[in-house]
Amino acid sequence: MKHSIGIGIGVFKNISLLLITFFFLQSCSTDSVSGVEMEDAITDDMDNPIKDPIDEIDEVEETEEPASGIINFEQGFSLDDDRRLASLILPQADYNAFIEGDGDLKLVSEKAYQYLEDDFDFLIILSVEATQPPDLFYGRATGVQNAVEGLGIGTYNNSSAYGSAERLKSIIYMPRSEYIRSGPFLHEIAHTWANKGFLPTTVGGHWGYASIGGQLGGFDELEELGGNSYIGKMNGTNGFGAFANGGNSVPYGNLELYLMGLIGAQELEPVQVAVNPEYVSNSGEFTADSIETYTAASLIAEHGERVPSHVNSQKEFKALTVIISAESLSEEKINAINTDLENFSRLSAPDANWGSSNNFWLATQGKGSFDFEINQESIK
Repeated sequence: MKHSIGIGIGVFKNISLLLITFFFLQSCSTDSVSGVEMEDAITDDMDNPIKDPIDEIDEVEETEEPASGIINFEQGFSLDDDRRLASLILPQADYNAFIEGDGDLKLVSEKAYQYLEDDFDFLIILSVEATQPPDLFYGRATGVQNAVEGLGIGTYNNSSAYGSAERLKSIIYMPRSEYIRSGPFLHEIAHTWANKGFLPTTVGGHWGYASIGGQLGGFDELEELGGNSYIGKMNGTNGFGAFANGGNSVPYGNLELYLMGLIGAQELEPVQVAVNPEYVSNSGEFTADSIETYTAASLIAEHGERVPSHVNSQKEFKALTVIISAESLSEEKINAINTDLENFSRLSAPDANWGSSNNFWLATQGKGSFDFEINQESIK
């Protein structure tokens, strides 16, 4: 803050015939330098120490504007203006391999790490199909590493195989960009932690006939009909999915939140699991030899405590999204994907046009965040 205060006092005395005249003159002005806030100052490059604005009041530098515009890393590989979406143009044969379920994940990951730092927990690969390719999965999660104990699976790290030094956890591929909004995006993220043998299931990698009622399937209410027959329900309606429940319209279940490290064992609810279940109808009816109940204590006794616990677990996740195609995409398509990425990562409800779809913040009850923005420090 720069201050200048000038005070002038003129006193004129003229004594004549006991007559005294006194004049007093004063003026004051204050100048201030504004617009320098602590938030701006602490983001300066640490190689250039921050100057104390009191010590050097005459030097007030304007905050540098962030870089803007498309970044072209090389021909066919670029980062969009919003810094959320990288675009990679592939030869037709390589692109076709993805929509046939046999795409080369390393082709994309190694290209990304050629130009970007190892700053991402997830690599999201999207292709641009207008409709779901026949006989192809809606989404696939490929585990890259697991450093968490107590999930029902051991720890491992294959990140170097994809070009990451340590950080990358999972690579998710979905054949349509619209699945960011409608699902199975939340579902594929959940596979990072579940179901890796934590609960017995007849539906590999999913909850099957269990009272999870979450992204990886299961019911949230069980009605016993007698004679070893049951009806599983979701949100008060007969029927549930053994693999999944309604795309992004369903938030994460209680057990999913625990495995993700977002709630503690003291919040973990008992889980009912059908023994030898058999499908009967789409109305949620099935048969089973019995229903077994797993408590938090029994699950932890079997698998051990989650390490790190929810107190120290990661709750903010960073993702790199790469849209692959065989030709350049329209600006309209890029903007639409960017809008969905922004909605998915928002720390509040998404836009009304998302309907019943949850973003990550809603699905985790506000306990987790998912960030797609690529800052300048992440660019090599």
